[in-house]
Amino acid sequence: MSYYDIDAILTDAEKVPCKFDLDVAELGYLDNNPSAPLKSGTTVGLPLWLAELLALANRAPSTSSSDDDPKSFVSLNLPPSLSGEVMSALKADPRAVPLRDQSHNFYGLGTRMLDLFEEKDICAILRRTFVTRAADLALHAGKAGATDDMNVGGGEDFLRGLDEWERRLFKKAHDGARGKKEWMESVKRH
Repeated sequence: MSYYDIDAILTDAEKVPCKFDLDVAELGYLDNNPSAPLKSGTTVGLPLWLAELLALANRAPSTSSSDDDPKSFVSLNLPPSLSGEVMSALKADPRAVPLRDQSHNFYGLGTRMLDLFEEKDICAILRRTFVTRAADLALHAGKAGATDDMNVGGGEDFLRGLDEWERRLFKKAHDGARGKKEWMESVKRH
């Protein structure tokens, strides 16, 4: 993705839950307590770009600590849009879950989180979800390609549940179906 890709920027701005592993002075306002420090063990939603930096950055081991392993500032957790409940629903029927309600950039967020976590189950579920939903996208785009507009006749609910990757895929499939229709009409005329 490009540096100026708006979807990448919006994905990096998604909030993810992080548990602070140390007390931090002057950050109590993140936990709605501006006069106190942010206590160790507090879970706070941080933008993905910041959470990733804090989770991967190592702090020097304390002198009172017996282990020499450097620790990170925060422990990163999966966001609610990739929770066990959502994954179970996607496993049951990927078409029944409106992904845009989970995250506008659901697949982008999933991809970024899979860069940080080694979750083979989530990877398999996301792959199966994308393939299953792509078939539906192609079907709806083909129907919409039969007309000049993208209205699929009552398909507004279908379009409303698509995340950004799926919307781009739908537009490309729709443009392809429309182009095929125009080409077929021009061949029939000649």
